[in-house]
Amino acid sequence: MKEILQKLNGEISRLTNKTFKFDERIGEGWFSAVYFLKTNDIVKKHVADNTVTMQFFQKSHAVLCGTDEAIALIHTFAEDPGSLEIYSLKDGDRVSPFEPVLTISGPYQEFGYLEGIIDGILARRTSVATNVYNVVKAARSSGKQKPIIFMGDRDDHYTQQAGDGYSAFIGGSTAQATHAMNEWWGKAGMGTMPHALLQMFKGDVVAATKAYQEEFPEDELTTLVDYNNDVIGDSLKVAREFGDDLKGVRLDTSRTLVDKYFLRNEHLMGTFDPRGVNPELVFALRKALNKERYNHVKIIVSGGFSEDRIRHFEENKVPVDMYGVGGSLLDITIGFTGDNVLLNGEQEAKQGRKYTPNPRLEKVDFVPGH
Repeated sequence: MKEILQKLNGEISRLTNKTFKFDERIGEGWFSAVYFLKTNDIVKKHVADNTVTMQFFQKSHAVLCGTDEAIALIHTFAEDPGSLEIYSLKDGDRVSPFEPVLTISGPYQEFGYLEGIIDGILARRTSVATNVYNVVKAARSSGKQKPIIFMGDRDDHYTQQAGDGYSAFIGGSTAQATHAMNEWWGKAGMGTMPHALLQMFKGDVVAATKAYQEEFPEDELTTLVDYNNDVIGDSLKVAREFGDDLKGVRLDTSRTLVDKYFLRNEHLMGTFDPRGVNPELVFALRKALNKERYNHVKIIVSGGFSEDRIRHFEENKVPVDMYGVGGSLLDITIGFTGDNVLLNGEQEAKQGRKYTPNPRLEKVDFVPGH
């Protein structure tokens, strides 16, 4: 059983290294800034008897993510993790600017070299979770929640997929493009067909869809319809061929192209940008499908969608049923800072920083073997 299911069932309070599978070189300092390693050596030799409290915060309104991972990191690589006192918020908590989200108290030399890694975990995970949360929120601004497919596999290094997928899950995305994106939270990846499949069938959307249905009959049949830059013509072709079996069509028109529908209807142009997947194209597609009684066919859009672009579509009641979003969700806009703020229980920090009690923080217990 995946740990996420144990957590959701209340059997464990947090995910552990059984989920995260950290690189063992973390314990050797391989991923820590060298000045942390040098500080560790100095502290061990000169001031080993001190206890410090390290406090982590960021400067935005955000959806927190990465706390389970950061705590698992500490419990895995601290010299004596059972002796540390850790307080933390939880993944998914809404946090305010400068609000402490995590504190660690204990001898510096037992955990201090992990500071930068913790900052990085919290920054990336919280940035992605917050980006996804904002996109999900935008996708319900018309009054109905539209699903968001997280399609970030082509926008970042593959090693980030599991963590980014978990962060997207925390932010509210429940459909993701790869199996790896779902590794930490339990589902399988989802998706239908890329342009490459259509290319193999020389742009014949009906033939490609027949082959897809034959190989994956259990899937909800969804066809990519922009390969020939004629989304309405190709959508109607597959709808007429597959009828009730066709569940959806996906538009992914390049932002540099104008769909052939507008070239056939030039009188419609002049008051809007006709390039790419635009509201007028989606309205026209919905009208064409409904006219031939294919009201059940859902419209999925992808290609350069962001929070602002989705909000524009939703505010204008564009009949989209699902959004596929990628690169915009991976912008790292939230940075975390770890500060030593208490020394032996007394305020001691660099100018401008201080220990800030946060009653929302919960004590974290150390469970050996986890």
